[in-house]
Amino acid sequence: MAKDATKTKKSTLNEVVTREYTIHLHKHVFGRTFKKRAPHAMKAIKAFAQKAMGTTDVRLDPTLNTAVWKRGVKSIPHRIRVRLSRKKNDDDDSKKERLYTVVSYVPVAKSADFKGLQTETIHDE
Repeated sequence: MAKDATKTKKSTLNEVVTREYTIHLHKHVFGRTFKKRAPHAMKAIKAFAQKAMGTTDVRLDPTLNTAVWKRGVKSIPHRIRVRLSRKKNDDDDSKKERLYTVVSYVPVAKSADFKGLQTETIHDE
């Protein structure tokens, strides 16, 4: 029995979805020059969002920037919890990009509380 070849697969990139991830920043900035650690961490977060959500247009929330830079340029947090929201782009200028990703900070009480956290999909209803 052959499968029906006329079925089309729905692309998951067109979905509007929100997920929470834990990013291990220490592995991205280990061995990095002290004065370049926080800027490189921001670039690593942006690259992670592009890869996870499949969009090239990534916008970082100011609270995320504050959380990374809170302890200075060289002493960034080892891990950070972020919420990635893929949204529809309603701008008239962006014909090629239909979706964009917003990265926002999710506060976690202590660094020990990262243990056991999984990637979660958040359903807005």
